[in-house]
Amino acid sequence: MIKRNPSQQRAIAHLSGPMMVLAGPGSGKTSVIVERTAYMTEEGGISPSNILVVTFSRAAAKEMKERFLSFTEQSYTPVTFGTFHGVFYGILKQAYGFTAANILSEEEKTGILQELALNFGGELAEEGDFSEEIAKEISVVKGNRISLEHYYSSCCPDEVFRQIYQGYREACRNRRKLDFDDMLLYCYELFEQRKDILAAWQNKFQYILVDEFQDINQLQYEIVRMLAKPQDNLFIVGDDDQSIYHFRGARPEIMLNFNRDYPEAETVTLNVNYRCSGRILSSAMQVIGQNQNRFFKRLSTPNESGEAVRIREFQNPREEYLTVVSELRDRLERGECLEDTAILLRTNQEAEGLVGALMERQVPFNMKEKLPNLFHHWICRNLLAYMRFAAGDRSRKNFLEFMNRPNRYIGRDAVTISAEISFEQLKDFYKEKDWMCDRLTTLETHLRILKGLAPYAAINFIRKGMGYEEYLHEYAEYRKIKPEELSEILDRLTESTRGMNSLEEWENYIQDYTERLDEQARKAEQEREGVLISTLHGVKGLEYDKVYILNVNEGSMPYRKAVLEPAIEEERRLFYVGMTRARKRLTLCYVRQQYEKKRDPSRFLKEAGV
Repeated sequence: MIKRNPSQQRAIAHLSGPMMVLAGPGSGKTSVIVERTAYMTEEGGISPSNILVVTFSRAAAKEMKERFLSFTEQSYTPVTFGTFHGVFYGILKQAYGFTAANILSEEEKTGILQELALNFGGELAEEGDFSEEIAKEISVVKGNRISLEHYYSSCCPDEVFRQIYQGYREACRNRRKLDFDDMLLYCYELFEQRKDILAAWQNKFQYILVDEFQDINQLQYEIVRMLAKPQDNLFIVGDDDQSIYHFRGARPEIMLNFNRDYPEAETVTLNVNYRCSGRILSSAMQVIGQNQNRFFKRLSTPNESGEAVRIREFQNPREEYLTVVSELRDRLERGECLEDTAILLRTNQEAEGLVGALMERQVPFNMKEKLPNLFHHWICRNLLAYMRFAAGDRSRKNFLEFMNRPNRYIGRDAVTISAEISFEQLKDFYKEKDWMCDRLTTLETHLRILKGLAPYAAINFIRKGMGYEEYLHEYAEYRKIKPEELSEILDRLTESTRGMNSLEEWENYIQDYTERLDEQARKAEQEREGVLISTLHGVKGLEYDKVYILNVNEGSMPYRKAVLEPAIEEERRLFYVGMTRARKRLTLCYVRQQYEKKRDPSRFLKEAGV
């Protein structure tokens, strides 16, 4: 039996009534949940069938159950280990006779949302990320039970969002389908309306343990509170300093207010970090200590102080990526294994240049999330259509892609004439409108200029000379996104054409890059070898001997979208999560410039005190 520290022992031996366990990173929280569950059944005489252990992911629930069986040396247990969705769906299944056929598949969901986006959002539907953004917002509205008139969309005009939301709810009802959020919503409504059914489940789950409590949303919390009554044997484990899923509806204030909801609750802090070296922990604690809205904690570690956190400056991302990759290449050549190393970034998009450098130097890597292909972005489609059309591919498909980007007021009815687009026919169609003929002549002249330019110059001409960048600014305003986000995509596309002499050369590069990316994704499915590349979000719960965090610059960390103080605090928590993944060596890198623009080091570097 492993000896537990006093705070772990106190949490394990807690039998009844509410308790909040504040579990810092690397403090053994899973062991506490597993051993407390065993203690309740073995020492407390509690029936295992009355215990519910609930967490957020299937993998976490499975691991918890396996560890419990191994710890208690059993091959089966009546304790229920499950996810919120799994448990609540089980309750609905019993009440309404739902089957797997009633669950809305991701494909169906995407199909419904794309159709609604087309009906109500027009051109918005053509952008790859629009349906995803809408799906996230629908989830937040449902998960926090926000009334539609009080919700302001952050990805499109409010009226468009409301129409899509109502259309989506209607489509699900008509098909008798539930999405993941409905499993929670219907369960809440069932308990509200049928007190007899609620009482039966309260009797079944008399002891509830919730893992990763900082990730809970309002609806999940309300259902758990209902279930826990009247005894309130609610044991919650989490770390408010690691609450990083606001975009999924998680609210750290639910945990911060737990003692207000349960004044009689005991609080225990698991304050020993068994993962990080002393210097890494101390630096991470200095960063998170800047947040105001948190429970104060003082963490210590029995590990040696180890080497100092390294901060490295690079001229630009290319130099940063190549230097890090060279270090990894040297280690490989010395026969070292790279599985103990992770490279972390704020967003997936930033991984692009890094992945290119790893491929060039043949350093094995695997990715936690699939890297989105920059060249599949609708902005790239627009640019390619412009350049292909100028080069002689006069297809209607190409023309439709760019004809009103920027808006030239060309109607679709003007281009239904033939599969090939001719300016003579277009001018003939608009012969009554001199101003339209002038616009068409200008476009024709621009396309002629475009034809003679190499890709790098061509993109710059489309951006500045043809008004495309201005169009993106207007579009960003309509979509309520920051213009810099779209400008950055343009910058990255422009950068990818540097030194190329022809459109054909760029198209070949795009094809080659796409094939290598797909190959990498296939390989990662089969074998997880080499260094891990992940976003800060994706690496939560994992740990590595050596960790690099790249692009620790203002605009990346904290992310440029974070403006208000609560958002900055969440960005700081995210950075803290990244820092505390490292056991022995932590390297923080920042760049001086990118896309020929100056970039400032992140405020978090100063806060880290190194």
